[in-house]
Amino acid sequence: MTIERMGVIGGGLMGSGIAEVNARAGLDVVLVEISGEAAHAARGRIEGSLRKAEQRGKITADDLTAALERIHPTSDLGALADRQLVVEAASENEQVKLDLFTKVGAILDDDEAILASNTSSIPIVKLGAVSGRAGHVMGVHFFNPAPVMKLVELIPSLTTSPETLDRMRSYVTESLGKRPIDATDRAGFIVNSLLVPYLLSAIRMYEAGYASAEDIDQGMVLGCGHPMGPLALSDLIGLDTIQAIGESMYEEFKEPLYSPPPLLDRMVDAGLLGKKSGHGFYPYSS
Repeated sequence: MTIERMGVIGGGLMGSGIAEVNARAGLDVVLVEISGEAAHAARGRIEGSLRKAEQRGKITADDLTAALERIHPTSDLGALADRQLVVEAASENEQVKLDLFTKVGAILDDDEAILASNTSSIPIVKLGAVSGRAGHVMGVHFFNPAPVMKLVELIPSLTTSPETLDRMRSYVTESLGKRPIDATDRAGFIVNSLLVPYLLSAIRMYEAGYASAEDIDQGMVLGCGHPMGPLALSDLIGLDTIQAIGESMYEEFKEPLYSPPPLLDRMVDAGLLGKKSGHGFYPYSS
C-alpha cells in the first residue's frame, strides 16, 4: 500500500525538514506542534527552506506553491487520525516520546498505519510497547538537513513486523528517492555510533586546551577532507542533542567514550546549544 498521507510530530529543525521532504515528494502532510504559534513558525521555516531551494534552481515557483499547499500545520494531535504514517520528531527526551507514542497509538484509525520515530538513540522497542501497535512501530532516522541528505536509517525493533519494514523501505526509496540502510535497535544505530564518539573526543580535546576550536575544526577539514569540523558540526546538530545521544549510548553500553564531557554538560546548562540558540563553540547571528 503506497503511503499518501503522513504526519510529522515536531516542527523544529528535523521535523520541518522531514515535512518538507514529504511535501516535495507529493505527500499530504499534517505537521503537529505544541501550540498554534509554534506550528505557524514551523511552516515559516519550511517556506524559507523552499524559497532557498527555488533560488538555487532545485525547484520551480509552482513546486514551491504546491509543496506549501500540501502542509497543514496544527497543534491538534487528533488531526493525525487518518494518517497512514506518522513520524515523531520531538525533542530527544525518552518520556516525551513515550507519552506521544501512547497517545498517537490510540488516535490512529488505520490498524495498518505505521508510527515511526526519528530518534537518534532511544530504544524503538520501548516506544512500540506503549503504542498498542508494536508490530507497526519502528525507527526512521533522517539526517540534517533532511531535504539534502540522501541517507535514512531504518530501525526495526524485536516486535516490528517484516511487512512494516518492507513498506518503510519502499516509502523511503520510491516515494522520497532516498537511500535506506538497516540498523539494529541499539542506541546510536549505525551513524551516531561512529559519529558521536568522534564529536565527544573533539570536545574533550578543546576542553583540555589542546587547541582552539578553529584549529581543531580546520585540522579535520583540511587534513582529513571532512566538509565540516567536529565542533562546528556539534553546533549544527545541537549540543543538547549530542549530550542526550551520548547519555543514552553510555547508559546502554557503559563505554567511557560515550559519556558526555563536563564542558558539554556545562554548555547545555548555560543554554549554549549551538546554532539554534545563537551560540555554542562559535557565535551565530540570527
